Amino acid sequence: MMTKLFEAATLGSIDVKNRIFMAPLTRNRADNQTDILPDMAIDYYRQRASAGLIITEATQISPMGKGYFAAPGIYTQEQTAQWKKIVDAVHEEGGKIVLQLWHVGRISHTSLLPDNARPHAPSAVKAKAETFTENGFESCSDPVEMTEDDIKSTISDYKTAVQNCITAGFDGVEVHAANGYLIQQFLSDQTNKRTDQYGGNIENRARFLFEILDAVTGVMPADKVGIRFSPMVQGTNDLKATNPLEDYTYIIDKLNNYSLAYMHFVEKFSHAALRNEDEHAVMVLREKWDGFYIANGDYNLIDATVAVNSGFADAIAFGKPFIANPDLPYRLKTGAAFNPDRTDTYYGGGAEGYTDYPFLKST
Repeated sequence: MMTKLFEAATLGSIDVKNRIFMAPLTRNRADNQTDILPDMAIDYYRQRASAGLIITEATQISPMGKGYFAAPGIYTQEQTAQWKKIVDAVHEEGGKIVLQLWHVGRISHTSLLPDNARPHAPSAVKAKAETFTENGFESCSDPVEMTEDDIKSTISDYKTAVQNCITAGFDGVEVHAANGYLIQQFLSDQTNKRTDQYGGNIENRARFLFEILDAVTGVMPADKVGIRFSPMVQGTNDLKATNPLEDYTYIIDKLNNYSLAYMHFVEKFSHAALRNEDEHAVMVLREKWDGFYIANGDYNLIDATVAVNSGFADAIAFGKPFIANPDLPYRLKTGAAFNPDRTDTYYGGGAEGYTDYPFLKST
């Protein structure tokens, strides 16, 4: 079967050489004090520049946005300078790269936050989840409900982060509104119990998201901005919603007015099964979206070919396969075997399991 996966495409104003995208992959290798990635990250991203588009690992927009040990930031000049080296390396190899903007909200621990502060959240609803700290996995700390000043400050942090992304030379940014983190916490009626203009009906619960998008697109053109959702993946980071189909129908209808570069949609997680009603909801929401659609959900080559050839998806985001196979597009195109992966090196550590996976042409 011929596949469009290897054909060029344009999302917004970003031209890409193929439709095999590298999904965000948290690797926990930044300096935990400065949130700056090590120099070996330059090689890590350079190695994977054959992807049509690289979406970076989730990157916190502020010290209060941090939720995991050794995750990178994009809120200081020093962090921005290191990201610029990474962007330049990807561009030298002919690749395109966007940064994923991240605030974890309640999925954090006081030991990770300035002055051992309590995590910020739309409401003081503790997550029945764990996060990764210097001591290993620990229960998430009790969050504090954000004041309206906190909300305004956080939106300003998004704007500053985007300005830093422009300085670093990124081809665009992705607003992370999925996986149970801060933006999705505002969207869910189970984690957002506010009674002000940011709580209640979906119009109010989505206000935070759209104010962020207004701030982001006020700095970077909308055709360089993407967004990530995971509405039907219930339970991730203890995030659930009563009527996700109804909520995201409203959100996507409004989102269509923004003319964003793309929507990155997590349909399901690896090896997870969706209920029939959830699969139906994914189809309905896909049809609502007018723009470039990046599908994410444990796709293999056959599934990806069918999705792109049929027009259901415009591109496919591959996650874990890119860890062990820096030359993933070439391996998919030639039918070559994948490198065996080493799951014990996924998170944290040094170059082992990070930059030492061989390319097909060198084996």
